Amino acid sequence: MSTAAEPFRVEIPQADLDDLRDRLARTRWPEAETVDDWSQGVPLAYLRELAAYWRDDYDWRPTEARLNALPQFRTEIDGLGIHYLHVRSPHADATPLLISHGWPGSVVEFLELVRPLTEPEDPADAFHVVAPSLPGFGFSDKPAEAGWTIERTAAAWAALMARLGYHRYAAHGVDWGSFLTGVLGETDQDHLIGIHLAMPFALPPEQQVELDQRDYAGLAALKKFQAEEGAYSVLQATRPQTLGYGLTDSPVGQLAWMVEKYWAWSDHDGDLEKVVPRDRLLDAVTLSWLAGTGASSARIYWESHNKMALAPVHVPTACSVFPKDARFPKPWVAGRFTDLRRFTDHEHGGHFPALEQPEVLVQELRSFFRTLS
Repeated sequence: MSTAAEPFRVEIPQADLDDLRDRLARTRWPEAETVDDWSQGVPLAYLRELAAYWRDDYDWRPTEARLNALPQFRTEIDGLGIHYLHVRSPHADATPLLISHGWPGSVVEFLELVRPLTEPEDPADAFHVVAPSLPGFGFSDKPAEAGWTIERTAAAWAALMARLGYHRYAAHGVDWGSFLTGVLGETDQDHLIGIHLAMPFALPPEQQVELDQRDYAGLAALKKFQAEEGAYSVLQATRPQTLGYGLTDSPVGQLAWMVEKYWAWSDHDGDLEKVVPRDRLLDAVTLSWLAGTGASSARIYWESHNKMALAPVHVPTACSVFPKDARFPKPWVAGRFTDLRRFTDHEHGGHFPALEQPEVLVQELRSFFRTLS
């Protein structure tokens, strides 16, 4: 691996896809849940039907072609091979935009954003898009040693943007990418135009602040989440290696582990596939399966979960908060992000805005960063 930008193409061997189908056909299924909802996890009937579709009807090759239609590269940063999309706008003066995914995501969730961000009708809305794969995710290398924290990854992203010649850039993040983008706001502020966060995290301020009913509802939802849905993060933060054996050996295990989160964290009326189409769900799961990242992607929790300082950030900041996502009180967020320019509390949407509401996210990015360029 070299520090030069080496062009990259996704070329999954057919034998790997055949092996996936064979494993799906030989799944050893558990008995059905004893309830009529998702409170014990993914219902057996739904997962069997989805796995059958994955085995018999889903085609990875179109998504591989969508990835390969975009300029992709790998480069070595801090001793690790990093994969990234780098799509320059035809408008030379476009704003460089670094976008960072989280778990259980990957760069495939951003594919629908690339064209509207790089080729808008108004050149003032144009971005040069850089979308790296987090260490241990997708086509980036899996760290062979401990220490790849969010802070270290943020430093790698700053190095990547400098290496690409972007001395002033904007940044957007979701999930772990939101944490990472916040850290960039702390550590690379001299090069940041501003940051946009979906799911901003903040600690209670030292001084007393006034909260409204939406703030209290958000705190109640966070408490309920920890009680009813937080087990995945505890397991990934404490025993990612043990979990990884099952996810790496069983495609249905990988499918259930991820699809449960898309179902729980997206804003829908009980039918997830109305907001995230079935093939887009399987794009995410298939990439994780083919890349074998069950353990390596979980280790981000072991490295950084509940271990971050959440220090003050002074660069211009905008936040898009969605009702099915974590919502910290606005006064807490303003206490950490001291130059909070926008706090948009959306009526609809969840944890995956690039998949659920790509048009809304694109418009948020355009309208905020246009004010800073």
